[in-house]
Amino acid sequence: MKSIQVQAGEGLDKIKLVVQETPEPAAGEIRVRWHATSLNFHDYMVAKGLLPVPEGRVPMSDGAGEIDAVGPNVTRWKKGDKVMSLFFPRWQHGAPTIDTTRFISGETIDGYATEYSVLPSNAVTAMPDDYSYAAAATLPCAGLTAWRALVVEGQIKSGDSVLIEGTGGMSIFALQFARMAGAEVFATTGSNEKIDRLKEMGATEVINYKENPKWGKTLFKKTGGIDHVIDVGGNATMRQSIEAAKLYGKIYSIGILGGPKGEILFPKLFFKHLSIIGLAVGSATMQEDMVKAVNANKFQPILDKHFALEELGDAFRYQEGGKHFGKIIVEY
Repeated sequence: MKSIQVQAGEGLDKIKLVVQETPEPAAGEIRVRWHATSLNFHDYMVAKGLLPVPEGRVPMSDGAGEIDAVGPNVTRWKKGDKVMSLFFPRWQHGAPTIDTTRFISGETIDGYATEYSVLPSNAVTAMPDDYSYAAAATLPCAGLTAWRALVVEGQIKSGDSVLIEGTGGMSIFALQFARMAGAEVFATTGSNEKIDRLKEMGATEVINYKENPKWGKTLFKKTGGIDHVIDVGGNATMRQSIEAAKLYGKIYSIGILGGPKGEILFPKLFFKHLSIIGLAVGSATMQEDMVKAVNANKFQPILDKHFALEELGDAFRYQEGGKHFGKIIVEY
């Protein structure tokens, strides 16, 4: 079987295609033939060497494929079932714990940039009905993060307001889930070419953050404040996210595109009575609930460019350019 492995050092040239023996499932395990993955910033950091992993680690936290073989004592699945990976394979339900979140697909354990892998039978969930592998591969990281922020933590309801930042996969999922819930969406982008597309998807107003660096204050003045702010930039966006938020609003800190460290103005937090919620993806139960909503609403993700497994490095270089809208896909 073909796999991608991360070698020592930094730079995208150190991810290599290798040929390995195809593993066999033991008792309680399944073997999945993966067909697609999608790119996340977390995967980019692993591939680039910015997030150190053991040499030989198979990257990619998203995967969609079919069960190819079933080990003894497995009753939940059968050969041919279509499944998706879990970002945290051990986090099945309830609140996260140190034990359930220390196994991270594509980082502390092998991910899904491989044709086959053997997993515990509870390390996957079913794909949505009538989904392609490419579409399903967008859900386990970016899709579930947006779902957990707005639905699980935010308890979003019709009439709420949501702010998304940029046009990466998670932000576009948040836009789609917010509109599905009947919420009003505001957005930022650094590209005037993307403004019309965001509006076509239902955004009420879109601000170019390069032209208006104080976009948070602008949005607060226009709206009276946003109920739910999806912050993806960390240091680059948090101050303006705080400015944009409504009194008693919620900010979901889920990304560090602008760097992991920064400064904020604490009085704004106090006198706006804000909640800043840090979160990373979600549990198997949350993923199953998201799939139920996807099926009920005939929801489809927004897919950008497609690459082959051998082109994973090129896919990350394309991601670096920031021109994508939605999810970048790798199929094999």
